[in-house]
Amino acid sequence: MLEKKSIEYEKTVLIGVINQQQNEEKVTEYLDELEFLTYTAGGEVCKRFVQRMNVPNPKTLIGSGKMKEVEAYVDEHKIGSVIFDDELTPAQQRNIEKQLRCKILDRTGLILDIFAQRAQTSYSRTQVELAQYEYLLPRLTGLWTHLERQKGGIGMRGPGETEIETDRRIVRDRITLLKKKLQKIDRQMETQRSNRGALVRVALVGYTNVGKSTLMNVISKSDVFAENKLFATLDTTVRKVVIGNLPFLLSDTVGFLRKLPTQLVESFKSTLDEVREADLLLHVVDISHPQFEEHIGSVNKILGEIGSADKNTIMIFNKIDQYKHDTIEDDDLTTERTQKHFTIEDWKKTWMRRLGNNALFISALNKENLDEFRKRVYDEVRAIHVTRFPYNNFLYPEHLDEY
Repeated sequence: MLEKKSIEYEKTVLIGVINQQQNEEKVTEYLDELEFLTYTAGGEVCKRFVQRMNVPNPKTLIGSGKMKEVEAYVDEHKIGSVIFDDELTPAQQRNIEKQLRCKILDRTGLILDIFAQRAQTSYSRTQVELAQYEYLLPRLTGLWTHLERQKGGIGMRGPGETEIETDRRIVRDRITLLKKKLQKIDRQMETQRSNRGALVRVALVGYTNVGKSTLMNVISKSDVFAENKLFATLDTTVRKVVIGNLPFLLSDTVGFLRKLPTQLVESFKSTLDEVREADLLLHVVDISHPQFEEHIGSVNKILGEIGSADKNTIMIFNKIDQYKHDTIEDDDLTTERTQKHFTIEDWKKTWMRRLGNNALFISALNKENLDEFRKRVYDEVRAIHVTRFPYNNFLYPEHLDEY
């Protein structure tokens, strides 16, 4: 019997900066997310370095003393990649590479690398490639000779591995070509969307890794790739769903993320067209995540940027089976009760109360409260359908439970 080959993770180090914009708690939270991103990309985080500084070092972002500390650790533990949570300028990246003599990535480069891994279709691969080239263009100087020595790994997927891209003009020409290719595909996708007829369109949106693909699989009985890693889904999946006798189109979109690179927002704008053209948004939230409120804010911010903030939206608080809270003993008079001690019932009495029946609490994985979810979606889709086809009202009873 053949032995199962174990996955080899690349040794990495993370670096964060505490400044006026982000305090220690926020940096810890960002680094937790960066560690998950690193794991998704195939890396193992060996150590985190954090420095407090009001003004970043223009040469290396962090101070010279901290750089020496990082350098000693990298040499001693044979670290393959050093990943910064904050975006590096091309000059900073080159300076740090020269001193540490290993691969240097920032959050943007890491996310682009994950997207390069995850892209499955020609369309998503073209989108990722465009974003990579636009990110790499200002970083070309002195980069390619360094890349020739690499054997792959985190940050080395995609255009960085080819020798032909040694000239800025060639890269710019490639960017132009990719943009034209995307425009052509965009027109084809627009035609596809227009050919879907007047069916009501529903789009799943939310932070990455909140369970959108799992929910899609449960509702549509489809087989959409779902995994406990960030950006498991890159390509928009559209399925025809029928609840009762009411058909509608359901699309699963790419997950959002804080500090999402502008290159990706721009190159994936066509993917987000599914959101723009949707009649109803199902905003899926991982209520078990300690920072789920911030995730909601990040998603709402991007929805605002693409002109979809005012769309009819139902909030789907997923993963109730994984929700945990701290408890306070009845005789404990010293511990202050905070949101960490809230039960789900406590949360329902907060700002969530204002959402009314537009707040649903489910577990897509364990299929908890899915009947309530289906009924609410049915009622909302039916209301839109009745407005669009006022003469077909007799086809649909007032409520799903009348079947």
